[in-house]
Amino acid sequence: MGEKVEFDASYFRSLTRFELEDGLGECAFYYGEDGYALLIEGDGSRTMFVSDKQVRSVKCDLVVAQTMKQVSYVRFGLWFVFNMAFVLNGCSAVHSSVVACRGGAVMFLGESGTGKSTHTRLWLENIEGAALLNDDSPFMACEQNVVCVYGSPWSGKMPCYKNLSYPLKAVVRLSQAPHNKIYKLNKVQAIGALLPSLPPAFVFDKVLEDALLQILSNVIVQVDVYHLECLPNAEAAHLSYKTIYGDD
Repeated sequence: MGEKVEFDASYFRSLTRFELEDGLGECAFYYGEDGYALLIEGDGSRTMFVSDKQVRSVKCDLVVAQTMKQVSYVRFGLWFVFNMAFVLNGCSAVHSSVVACRGGAVMFLGESGTGKSTHTRLWLENIEGAALLNDDSPFMACEQNVVCVYGSPWSGKMPCYKNLSYPLKAVVRLSQAPHNKIYKLNKVQAIGALLPSLPPAFVFDKVLEDALLQILSNVIVQVDVYHLECLPNAEAAHLSYKTIYGDD
């Protein structure tokens, strides 16, 4: 951290470019013979992360973050490079909100603004023993045929940073509707439900994409995936809870 990072774009191939949330800057993701590079820049601020192929060694060119924008760049860059390393070792962040309950955890997915945080709040208010594990970017891995979900230092706008893990009981993709209805997805549908919530930039690199798909395959074999069409009310929370936990 803080070392001068040499970056010559001619030695790298551009994988993808994308905007940070809230328009704070633009990211460029590269791959070269020696590894990966992530460039984050905007309005005169610039931060670069460069790693080897196995993401065992990472250098960042920022010594001290002097503005909130630079803090955001470092925070996102750390999430990105940690995620690359984790994905290559069978673990991935999932854009989701997770509730722990009765010794397990339920992961709620959906596009931004769908109501993930609202639905988990309804669980906390209406389901006895429910507790928030992470509200934006928990990590998920399959260990000895058990899929577990982990708290992380990245939890969006809700400060929920818990060093805890639970077996993943179910995954639920949410969509807004004028009614409450839940149904289980088949394996192909489950892939479609989960894949958009995994790190999207990684699908532009074959090694990272293959690793993501292996993680996804391990998860859908072990964990039930549902779709919940719902209103933002207590009935929706009770419906998803009863469907997942039944009379256990």
